[in-house]
Amino acid sequence: MAAQRARQYAMLAAESTSPAAIEQLAEDVQRLALAYPQRPVSHVLPDLVETQDTLFTLLERRQAPNQSRDLHFLAGITSGLLAKVSHDMADPHSAMLQARTAVLCAEQAGHPGLQAWLRGLQSLVAYWAGRYAEAVRYAEAGREHATQAGGTSAVWLPASAARAYAALGNAEQAKAAITEAEDAWSRVRPDEMDEMGGICTFNQPRTLYYASDALAWLPGEATSTERYALRAAQAYADPNDPAWAFGDQAGSHANLAIARVANGDLDAAADALAPVLNLPADQRINGIIHSVRRVHQAITRAGHANDARDLIDGIEHFTHAPANALPR
Repeated sequence: MAAQRARQYAMLAAESTSPAAIEQLAEDVQRLALAYPQRPVSHVLPDLVETQDTLFTLLERRQAPNQSRDLHFLAGITSGLLAKVSHDMADPHSAMLQARTAVLCAEQAGHPGLQAWLRGLQSLVAYWAGRYAEAVRYAEAGREHATQAGGTSAVWLPASAARAYAALGNAEQAKAAITEAEDAWSRVRPDEMDEMGGICTFNQPRTLYYASDALAWLPGEATSTERYALRAAQAYADPNDPAWAFGDQAGSHANLAIARVANGDLDAAADALAPVLNLPADQRINGIIHSVRRVHQAITRAGHANDARDLIDGIEHFTHAPANALPR
């Protein structure tokens, strides 16, 4: 804490922003981007708020054009991460407010990769808020930027559209978007966002997870859902893998459970969901809570509530203690 405060003072006390200061800020933002998918929100939030405050303070001063571009780029990422925090705490209104601020930063930076990534983030927030048509629109809005940048957002955007289309009941467009996302990998050229890593990039395990999430909405797709979800769960099995993300791992297991409920295998469904129900309260973020509730809905709609009473009880206990209910 003392070292961070000293670093912040040194940056803000200087008459101009040095290249070394911007390099240090870039390292700070990258560290947060890498940590975000793997640690509870409460562990990264203080540093995120402090970093955003430093960046905005510097941007309020006169900066050289190149420095302004770099600072706006980093402020856009940081604001995007704070939008994700608000989303994870089940506050989509604040999430979209932060995201719009991030989009303004991306425009000032003239950075198509960041603009594409932020449209993916807005699509994610809208999807989990149940605004599926809006989620599709955000995914479509980022396409041109993604094509220009060439990075992995060109995979994320159609994958995001796929699950929103599926939630709307449009199976044909959902499946087409899954295929588009898979095909896009052959054209990816890692960009500056991908170099940041962590939450700023999209990877193969997330592609599998998103496909399973889309297919889990569609009737008659239990076999395909199980295949994608199982591959995703296996891809997320190693917490030491840089691609590991506890939220996406949990979503993969929830989709696997949904597929097994559809196949009438309740014991296997319970086994799939067990690691999720064992998550500590500070990891029960908004997307995970919604994913687990979808398992509950699948059980009750299939008429299995009496046969899966223990699983139903476990789900209800889990969802009554989300991360946003913890003291902050």
